[in-house]
Amino acid sequence: MTTETDRSSVAAQAALTVEERWANFHRYGPFGLLVIGLVMSVATSDVVGMDRTDWYVVGSLSFAAFLLQLWWVRAMRTRPGPSGAGILNYWVRWAISFVVAWINPFFAFYGACGYFDVERLLPRRMVRPGLIAAVVVVAGSQSGGLPPKGSLGWVVFGGLVAVNVGLAGVMGHLNAKESERARVQVETIAELERTNKALQEAMGENAALHTQLLVQAREAGVADERGRLAAEIHDTIAQGLTGIIAQLQVVAGTTDPEQARQHLDRAADLARHSLGEARRSVHNLSPAALENASLSEALKKTVTEWSRRTGVRAEFTVTGTTEQLHDEIEATLLRIAEEALSNAARHAHAGRLGVTLSYMAGEVTLDVRDDGRGFDPLELPARTGTGGFGLDGMRARAERIAGALTVESEPGGGTAVSARVPLVRHDQ
Repeated sequence: MTTETDRSSVAAQAALTVEERWANFHRYGPFGLLVIGLVMSVATSDVVGMDRTDWYVVGSLSFAAFLLQLWWVRAMRTRPGPSGAGILNYWVRWAISFVVAWINPFFAFYGACGYFDVERLLPRRMVRPGLIAAVVVVAGSQSGGLPPKGSLGWVVFGGLVAVNVGLAGVMGHLNAKESERARVQVETIAELERTNKALQEAMGENAALHTQLLVQAREAGVADERGRLAAEIHDTIAQGLTGIIAQLQVVAGTTDPEQARQHLDRAADLARHSLGEARRSVHNLSPAALENASLSEALKKTVTEWSRRTGVRAEFTVTGTTEQLHDEIEATLLRIAEEALSNAARHAHAGRLGVTLSYMAGEVTLDVRDDGRGFDPLELPARTGTGGFGLDGMRARAERIAGALTVESEPGGGTAVSARVPLVRHDQ
């Protein structure tokens, strides 16, 4: 986005630079053309035959032309388009150029100013007459000066007028096309900049919403973990403690040492089992495997240990460029993988299993596939196994972080579990 914005700014600056150069030419170009006419007149005064009266007229009108252009440089700042002041400036300048070009044809350089700004100074109905008037001055100079001498001179003058009018028309048409192209380019660049600005604002809002989503997902995860711990305490530890109390009550009410020893052994077994359940619940509160390892390393270790424990051949693969993800993302993917492996161990009866972690543009996918006996997803109960979340729990975990989980399976065709979650980096 930044690159596009920079390009748009450069293009806009280039367009404005061209426009500013033309504006400077219209302000100061007539000064330069007037000076060229004066220099050429001085150099050719003997050839043309200028006398003292001619020089008096030329000098006076040149000074008047200088003052006229100086006034227009100040006036055009407030009158950028055709106006009464522009019409006055054009025709007074033309009259001066006509007179001085009559005295010395080289003043046609000054008369050529009308070629460049006739459309800027005159309204549309006066553009053609103004252009023809400028052509008369230039054609008169090209034919040897005004007035033409003899019939041949008039013929040459007429032909030069026609040629110059045609050339001026072509140049005016091309200039109009170029001006229109520049105008469209400036408008397009302005629209592109507005679009880029709106896109950047939308991206900023999206980033804020994404951050808010992660915060809500973290809060939901905390509430979910509390609910899970409460359920496990009720289903395992609380029941174990109830059983221990019952065994101890039997011991307290019996006088048979053998019976007392049996109930004490049962109480000890229940205590050890409850202690194991408590440790497991605390361990599942946060993935210990991620404390000193990356997500890919933790998954590889989990898959390797699962394969060693179950005797099922399992492979782990990483595709794409590995990145350090947000803690919530990594914990969710690891928990989903652990639950998927647990389900496969209990139900799949597979000979091979593959786990793939894929880093892609904007998302991360986790795929767990086995060649086991499969099942019909439509007939799956809401909770699979005992003491676990099953597929509904995995799906809920993925959805809490704006992800999704899909399951593909059929009886005898194996099972594929795929979790897709946003790629949110650790520093975001």
